[in-house]
Amino acid sequence: MRLIALALGLLLMTAPAARAEDGYDLWLRYKPVEAPARAAYAARAAAIAPVADTPTLKAARAELERGLTGLVGKPASAAAGSRDGVIVLKAGAADAALGDEGFRIRTLTANGKTATVITANRDIGVLYGVFRYLSLIQTRQSVDKLDLVSAPKVKLRMLNHWDNLNRTIERGYAGQSIFDWWKLPDHVDPRLVDYARANASIGINGAVLNNVNAKADSLTAPYIAKAAAVADTVRPYGIKVYLSARFSAPIEIGGLKTADPLDPGVRAFWKAKADEIYKSIPDFGGFLVKANSEGQPGPQDYGRTHVDGANMLADAVGPHGGVVIWRAFVYSHEQPDDRAKQGYSEFKPFDGQFRDNVVIQVKNGAIDFQPREPFHPLFGAMPKSNLGMEFQITKEYLGFATHLVYLGPLYEETLKSDTMAHGKGSTVAKVIDGQLDGRKLTVMAGVANIGSDRNWSGSQFDQANWYVFGRLAWDPEASSRDIAADWARMTFSNDPRFVTPAVEMMMGSREAAVNYMTPLGLHHQMGRSHHYGPGPWVSGGPRADWTSVYYAKAGPDGLGFDRTPTGSNATAQYAPAVGACFADLKCVDEKTLLWFHHLPWDYRLKSGDTLWDGLVKSYSAGVAYVDGMNRTWASLAPYVDAQRHAEVADFLKIQRHEAQWWRDASIAWFGSFSKRPLPPGEKPPARSLEDYEAESFPYAPGGGE
Repeated sequence: MRLIALALGLLLMTAPAARAEDGYDLWLRYKPVEAPARAAYAARAAAIAPVADTPTLKAARAELERGLTGLVGKPASAAAGSRDGVIVLKAGAADAALGDEGFRIRTLTANGKTATVITANRDIGVLYGVFRYLSLIQTRQSVDKLDLVSAPKVKLRMLNHWDNLNRTIERGYAGQSIFDWWKLPDHVDPRLVDYARANASIGINGAVLNNVNAKADSLTAPYIAKAAAVADTVRPYGIKVYLSARFSAPIEIGGLKTADPLDPGVRAFWKAKADEIYKSIPDFGGFLVKANSEGQPGPQDYGRTHVDGANMLADAVGPHGGVVIWRAFVYSHEQPDDRAKQGYSEFKPFDGQFRDNVVIQVKNGAIDFQPREPFHPLFGAMPKSNLGMEFQITKEYLGFATHLVYLGPLYEETLKSDTMAHGKGSTVAKVIDGQLDGRKLTVMAGVANIGSDRNWSGSQFDQANWYVFGRLAWDPEASSRDIAADWARMTFSNDPRFVTPAVEMMMGSREAAVNYMTPLGLHHQMGRSHHYGPGPWVSGGPRADWTSVYYAKAGPDGLGFDRTPTGSNATAQYAPAVGACFADLKCVDEKTLLWFHHLPWDYRLKSGDTLWDGLVKSYSAGVAYVDGMNRTWASLAPYVDAQRHAEVADFLKIQRHEAQWWRDASIAWFGSFSKRPLPPGEKPPARSLEDYEAESFPYAPGGGE
């Protein structure tokens, strides 16, 4: 019996294991289409015509074969026109409507035979077209009579990885970095190919490989060779690599005594460094720079300006076709009167002075990726400069990876905001895609949520945030609801009994998080440093504007930050009509009320509730929504594999516990100032304020190096 057991054990060890639904395949699962639709799709994709022998076209054909094999069965190989149902992939279309990366998918009929032709001007457009064609089948749309044209509205659609050389990730909640610098360049993890495939499927064409809090080592010869190995791997999928550059590198690795951007030796250092990088990576994208922000070195250390620093680097990479992406997330060591004003104050005066290959990368809001922020006042204020959008995909302030918070509505809310820069309709989206001011070098970047976890993003639903970012970078005016529906169909199930409730749950999840974390325009109320959990009491330390009390300004007289002309006058940084609305209690959206106004506890909201009662009810509404998500997800068990359903269910339980924690701790703190009773039916916090304040979380994830 022992021999039989041993033999069975060896057999099990050598037999291929059934692949669990662990989320690794993302939205590219390619599961079989149900009958009878499968036969109809198969007839339209019976064979694939040969393609030219280029890396990207070969990748396109391989992806098409992989997708069709999973969805409808393995296609044959056939010459175009030799049989019915052939798919033809062809670059070199010379179609002005497509640009460098767009594609056209058409159904053509000749001699009684039907073919699907995916054409583009360049190889990468064909690959994008293949992913689009496969998504039509994945979402069960018709492919019988296609005439589809799509081209990206934004030129550079990028992920910013805040990954460190030791594989930790600052604000990363999905394991280690997928870039294993220790083993590179001799060993390239095959997972990087799947990373490239996933990005190409949603049109992402750039990746900054290292943290904006950069190490100069990233620019040394050994690390350039490592970056080159990554570049070689992702290049067939249309992805260029970029590096975050530490401004003090001339001192740290160049042997110079200064990093002054006007110093001839410093300029020579950066020119030589750019030449060295482009020799190893001919299509290197360029540098991302965080300078004079949060202790990072920069040109102001030498009495120079952001223009001096950015243009010096732009001159170094410009001859190679490279760009410099200069972050506008800056605030000085001196205490400003309102940190929200500083980015505008530092960059607006220099409009029109930056090189054409410089992009000013602006966060969606003026503070720091909060659950809700009004759009950054720089959007619409620098018509003579290239402005790029920086969103955060990783949820640093939104429950990390364990809270189900779909960020599509946050992105869409910002992009649809009207800057009024050229009158009504001057949306942030039109700034970003260049329409508003005729800019050609356009950028949308997202701080990546990707790590070494099998599900890539730390949770199943956080994959949707990667997905929606890519789709909106391709078209900033797209619908986040429609994108959520596509993602749900491809990632889980096409059954409308799943899709409809799942999408509804996703679409309300961000508003729920705002309610249980920072309702009515509150912001920056999280724990110190790790940003985990509530910390409205956080005070002291090296900077007032790193504390929660600085932003809430809670006291016996009320709550909120006055940014109207009677306060910091941050509203003056917006177009007159926009700023006037923000400053007017009759006009401002109550969702941002306390962002712009300090109001008494008995101020009457539009609902008729006092500010205090409305605040408490908002917190409770957020918790109640999470209760609803738990119920909804439990009801969707028949449509989701057991492993992924259980993981999401577990995380929703965590979210429910932490939403209650946010509500109770926040009410305990603000209640100590309001001195008012809770609204009828509202339960008091479960513990004392002192208990909440005493909690400590020294090992919360995402701290980085």
